[in-house]
Amino acid sequence: MQNLWIVIPTYNECDNIAENLARLFKLNLSLNVLVVDDNSPDGTGELVDELSRFYKGKLFVLHRPGKLGLGSAYRQGFAYCLGRGAQVVGEMDADLSHLPEDLPKLWEKIGQGAEVVIGSRRVRGGKIVGWGLGRHLISWGANTVSRLMLELKTHDVTAGFRLYKVEALEKIPWRTITSNGYAWQEEIICLLERSGARVAEVPVIFNDRTYGKSKLRKKDIVEFFITIFRLAGK
Repeated sequence: MQNLWIVIPTYNECDNIAENLARLFKLNLSLNVLVVDDNSPDGTGELVDELSRFYKGKLFVLHRPGKLGLGSAYRQGFAYCLGRGAQVVGEMDADLSHLPEDLPKLWEKIGQGAEVVIGSRRVRGGKIVGWGLGRHLISWGANTVSRLMLELKTHDVTAGFRLYKVEALEKIPWRTITSNGYAWQEEIICLLERSGARVAEVPVIFNDRTYGKSKLRKKDIVEFFITIFRLAGK
């Protein structure tokens, strides 16, 4: 069994994180979870501290002083996991948009030889539930433009439900990726594809959050498209 760690960034996810963790730890998988909390005003970090005593040795918390961005949360989170012997690290949202029960499907692909596995909304069998037309158009446009300009084979470039083998990550400069918002997803997959990593996509159903607010901001959308042009020029 490989050492699997899942990194979950949080900011005001008190209504979602306990259920997410309970469902993850019910899976027939040997895994550790690292929650990276950006000083959530709603007490998410403190709640996870309490839960870490219940899930002792399986749940860990990294407290940060404030909102420092999704990309930086994953950079710090991955470094934390690698420092504790992780062989596979994963990304997952806290808000139950990514169903914990889909994680074994991603893990199975790792066992079949994939180095990167994406829980994809944009392959046959995948779909998005609960978005309005505007959000669909933004997501479709971001994926289409990035795939065309960066010549990516991945269909769901913006997906945040992923597993990475550490040996594949170590072939790219992930520690110095400058994207700090959702552009992190496109930049790291672009670097991995260019490095020759074996990437697989498995269909998942993405459900829009029930509790809390989306963290997507106009700033993140702008950064995403700026990153496309920056990467296309390399």
